[in-house]
Parts: sequence; structure tokens; C-alpha cells
Amino acid sequence: MDEGSRKNWAGNVAFRAADLSRPATVGELQALVARTGRIRALGTGHSFNDIADSPGTQVSVAGLPPEVEIDSAASVAQVAAGLTYAELAVRLDEKGFALGNLASLPHISVAGACATATHGSGAANASLAAAVTGLEMVAADGDLVTVDGEDDWCGAVQLGALGIVTKATIEVVPSFEVSQRVYEDLPLPVLDDHFADIMAAGYSVSLFTDWRAPRLTQVWIKQREGETSKVADEPWFTATPAQAQRNPVPGGSPDACTQQLGVPGRWYDRLPHFRPGFRPSAGAELQSEYLLPIATAVPALHALAEVAERVAPVLQICEVRVIAADRLWLSPFYRQPSVGFHFTWVLDPGPVLPVVALVERQLAPLRARPHWGKVFTTSPQALRESYPRLPDFLRLMAQRDPAGKFRNAFTDRYLGR
Repeated sequence: MDEGSRKNWAGNVAFRAADLSRPATVGELQALVARTGRIRALGTGHSFNDIADSPGTQVSVAGLPPEVEIDSAASVAQVAAGLTYAELAVRLDEKGFALGNLASLPHISVAGACATATHGSGAANASLAAAVTGLEMVAADGDLVTVDGEDDWCGAVQLGALGIVTKATIEVVPSFEVSQRVYEDLPLPVLDDHFADIMAAGYSVSLFTDWRAPRLTQVWIKQREGETSKVADEPWFTATPAQAQRNPVPGGSPDACTQQLGVPGRWYDRLPHFRPGFRPSAGAELQSEYLLPIATAVPALHALAEVAERVAPVLQICEVRVIAADRLWLSPFYRQPSVGFHFTWVLDPGPVLPVVALVERQLAPLRARPHWGKVFTTSPQALRESYPRLPDFLRLMAQRDPAGKFRNAFTDRYLGR
């Protein structure tokens, strides 16, 4: 996040909040929330819309004590909400534990990623928020409250609308190693009959295309060590193995990416695409993502191929992943195994936004839901209709925040007043 000019990571959103507070203790945070009329939490600023803005004050929990407490008997860890996944991963691994899944970027904060349903990849891997079994948060009156999975659970995907999260309790697993291989130039027609097989070829699989030709530019396959490998250093579904490190974004430095070429490494050094010491693209991008029922993956590919000539000129890269279902009310994966189509656009809203709208029209018949933290033009009515538990969430908002302390323009626009 660009704190000096009060903008988000990409610089496409200028925050209107009057100030940004960074309390050093939970007590300071409680006092701040209690005396403030309108307030919103800001994570690492990696959202590409105004979801984290506030008509009053923004607050960062990154200054709170970076605590990580592991309950090995229960296989959970209670972690400070402001930690990034890169910071958390190393500390878990030192104790012999891991997270089952990570997003492409380890730079994002735990609370911010979960609040917006950010995810990794894998047919058996749910979103990051699905691993959260409880939250500690500061409520609208400044009280410190806890919620857990025994409640009627809306979960960690709460868009910052229920309070300021201070800690999250997250399921952990024993540490493991992962290797990853990259394949190149897989013809798109192969996916017509083999999409499920390809996405099941590893613990986590990502397909990349620039839509400039009917082929995948790269296929990234991450394999847990000890599991039977379905890939090797030889041609695979007519794709050829990369002979050197690759970056999925054309022109991007492979030095920014995690180790490939089948070399095993710790889970946190392989599940993300990018290394924590590098800032991919330096923010010079816009992002959109659409989540659809997994059964619509091939029809969605065909729908996008119809407009490839419009998409390609403003696209850096498109990534396709699959994500397991969860039970979180505002999750795009609510009771729905999903396929995600992620678009990394050029940083130029003028020509990008009409193409975003075009992509949405192509995917609308397939029940696409936009990622909460990305660029989208989906109408508020269509968005609301796509979430069957939204009325339940709105009732919870009214109970926990009757004065609308945690509301902002984004929640008013898409959730309703």
C-alpha cells in the first residue's frame, strides 16, 4: 500500500478516509473504535476497488503484537490478523506445521485475504477463509468479542462489515514439501476433454493464457512430496516441460517466482507463485476474477475464446484455477466447487473497463461471481441475487453494527443500506 499518497497497492484507488491509524495494542484499537463514528480496517492494500475505504478513519492492525499461538492437540493456530502469510508461514514451519493452502502472493495479510475470500488452487483445497475456525474482533461498541465455528457461521468472509479482526484461529497440518513443474504451449482444445484430468494432476494446478492464440502459455503443477506424481520432465498432454525458471506474466522476471524444475522445497516456498522478497509487477496492473461452478469450466473457456481479440490487447495474463466448496455465506465458493478465471490487466482503466464488462456479459449465463476485492462492473442487484445467504448476513450486520460504523460506499452499493 502507498501510505504516503493514501492509495492502494496498484495506485488505482485513492482512499478518501481522513487518516490511517495504526494502534500498537488491542486496548488502543478498542478505544479508537469506541470513539470513532465511521471506521474500516485496511490490510495490505491489495484490493483493486474501494472495499477498504472509509468515510471516516482507516485502521491497520499490522502494528498489533505479531502473536502466533499453536495448539498442536487441536491442530489450530491463533494468529495476529495483521501478519502476512509470508510472516506466518515461516513461524508455523519452525514448529512443524503448515497451512493447507496459500494464495499466489504471500505478501497479503491474513485478515484482509480471508475477508475477501482470497484463495489458492486445488480441487481439494478451499479458500484461505475456509481454514478459519474462529475470530477475535473489536465490535462497534469497542468490546472485544469472539466467534467460532459453533455459531451460525458466516465465517471470515465478512468484508470488514462486522468489526475489526485482531486474531484468527486457523486450521494447520503437519509441514510438508512441494515440488513444481511448468509446462508450456498446451493447445486449448485439449481442455475440452481433459480439463478435470489436468486440474487433478497436482496438489495445486494453475493454467495461464494471454488469449493471443488458442493455447495455454504455461501450466504450473505443484505436487506434494510423497504423493504419486502424475507429471514428469517429459511432454505431457502435448505440452513441453519448461527448461528454465519461468514467470507466468510475459516479460516478468523469473527471479520473482518460487523455485520450479521439480526441485522440492518447503510448502511456503512452492505453493505461492511469487517469492515474498519481490513485489510482482510493482503494482502496475489491475485485476479482475470471476468464480463459476466447476461444471461450467469448459463452456466458460469457449465463451471467453469468442472475445479473445478484445481481451488480449489489454491483458497481461489470465490464470485459471479450481477451488473446493466452503460453507461461508459471502464466499463465491459457498457450497459450490468452483473454477476461477483471474485476469491481470494493464494499468489503464479507460480501455480495461469496457473489456471487463464484456467478459462479465460472456460469463453471466454461467453464474459467475466476481471476487470481492477486484475490479468488476457487475450490477449490485445481480451480485446480491448470486448470494443466497446475503439476507442472513444483512441481519447479522444490523445486529452487530446498527449505526453502520463499519459501513462504507462499497458495502452500501453492493450489500444495500
